[in-house]
Amino acid sequence: MTDKPIAVVTGVGPGTGSAIVRRFAAGGFRVIALARSPDRIRVLEQELPDTHALICDVSSASQVADAIAHVRKLYGSPNVLIHNAVGGGWGTYLEIDPQMLEHNFRVNVMGLLYLAREVAPAMIEAGSGTILVTGNTSALRGKANFAGFAPTKAAQRILSESIARDLGPRGIHVAYVLIDAVIDVPRMRERLREAPDAFFIKPPAIADELWHLYTQDRSAWSFLTELRPFAEKW
Repeated sequence: MTDKPIAVVTGVGPGTGSAIVRRFAAGGFRVIALARSPDRIRVLEQELPDTHALICDVSSASQVADAIAHVRKLYGSPNVLIHNAVGGGWGTYLEIDPQMLEHNFRVNVMGLLYLAREVAPAMIEAGSGTILVTGNTSALRGKANFAGFAPTKAAQRILSESIARDLGPRGIHVAYVLIDAVIDVPRMRERLREAPDAFFIKPPAIADELWHLYTQDRSAWSFLTELRPFAEKW
């Protein structure tokens, strides 16, 4: 159960999540890929060595508790948690269904809370561990059309900071990765057909930065890391 370090990755879809799983698997981790749908994670399970698929809706406290208990029983306590699952949507405060905001809060914020509470005790006992959270520009800026989304990402960033301030002195690195870009996935390429390559951020490049955060020396830990393509206007 202790021959390899264990990474739990949530929100594993065809873009960033899959790239993260691949990067940590290549780095020698036993990776547990979490998602609500089995399609993508089953493919990764079959393709990558020591990668295991697990169905979990992170907005459910009971599902998170069951999933992490399952991981502990079969493989051991996670050394790394990467919360990449995201609930999103568009609309002004007058247009959105309030339930969308509530749902996004459950995925983005409560999901992080549930996950951190499950994995942190063993990390505290070990005196080491890493918790990484993927965010975006909405964590800092509330555009009019993001009223059902931006508040939840801002809350997620602040919760991450609270967790980081508590766990950092205990030897556990917590970092928030703000992705200020459109991620290069097929649906966004289809939607933005005229956009040049330089407009997009590549999922493997995001995964490489998460790996960099995992490997940072304790004397120089980052908390808030911003990523954007070289041509991005900001």
